[in-house]
Amino acid sequence: MTPEWLEDGRKVPDDVMYYIRRMAVYAVRVLGQSPEKVAKAYNFDRSCLYRWLKQYDRGGFEALESHMPRGSEAVISQAIEDWMKQAVLNSSPADFGYDTHLWTCPILAALLLDKFEVRVSDTAVRQHLKAMGLTCQKPEYQDLARDEGEIAHFFDDKFPRIQRLAEKIDADIAFEDEAGVGVMTRHGRTWGMSGETPVIKASMLRGGYNVLSAVTAEGEMDYSIQDGTVNGERYIGFLGGLIAGRKRPLIVLADHATFHHSKQVRDYVRAHRSRLRVFFLPKRAPEYNPDEQVWNEVKNNSIGKQPVKNKEDLKARLTSALNLLKQNTQRIVSFFHLQDTKYAAGVA
Repeated sequence: MTPEWLEDGRKVPDDVMYYIRRMAVYAVRVLGQSPEKVAKAYNFDRSCLYRWLKQYDRGGFEALESHMPRGSEAVISQAIEDWMKQAVLNSSPADFGYDTHLWTCPILAALLLDKFEVRVSDTAVRQHLKAMGLTCQKPEYQDLARDEGEIAHFFDDKFPRIQRLAEKIDADIAFEDEAGVGVMTRHGRTWGMSGETPVIKASMLRGGYNVLSAVTAEGEMDYSIQDGTVNGERYIGFLGGLIAGRKRPLIVLADHATFHHSKQVRDYVRAHRSRLRVFFLPKRAPEYNPDEQVWNEVKNNSIGKQPVKNKEDLKARLTSALNLLKQNTQRIVSFFHLQDTKYAAGVA
């Protein structure tokens, strides 16, 4: 089927028309061709070409630029745009009675009708959101039980005191965490035919290990692979390994796992007070622990992309991945220079 714009020049896109006008005028004024022949060649009425020639004679090629007619005033005003941006960034649909936390264009369109008596399409809402620099993204979820006051206290008071203590007793500061890594840990993407999900044969066996690790801002790392649940006794064994042979005292920051607070752990730390102190990070705020990046590195960038066959194979691969990371001092130091963790390296 012949496109409409080939038979009717009025249907040619406006930005393309600018170049057609220039070529047609150039053919007449510069190359000396007949206006009648040029109009016929471009399939335009001669009156159009004569109008373009007059515009060119008055103002040159710039006079041939397209000028869209002035439209009606925008339905979504600047004030409404400001309201939409604040609503999207500082609240959720749940605050307006919807049973979701996720913003959609239909929800915003309905709210504009309800609050401002402005009726617009979902497409119009989407265009305005993009114009304001907003994009549709996968959100990060934070725990409802998270205490922002506790987090503020940690940064404003608790951690500065820990740093002063470290200077006073000439101690190193390490951040510790635990994670489980299973045979079925899988991450990453691969290529395949469009519309067809790639199929990879993999082990469906269950089983795995719990791993403890600790990192410092200087790039040190220690780890322990545990076959079974980590409890107070095993945690004490890990702490003992951290301070064994260490010349300087060690301050460990950990999360609020139950066994971290057990009586046997508290007794052990108290008995080794001259060499070991343990403090706790804010509850439900894992992003502030640099050691969380160990699991991102091991699970997402290593084990999760490898063809793990069974539990024995997993341990070999896990040990290899952890040893490689332990030797990569620069990579470990980088864990302390993320937006949420640079405080731990004393970076402003």
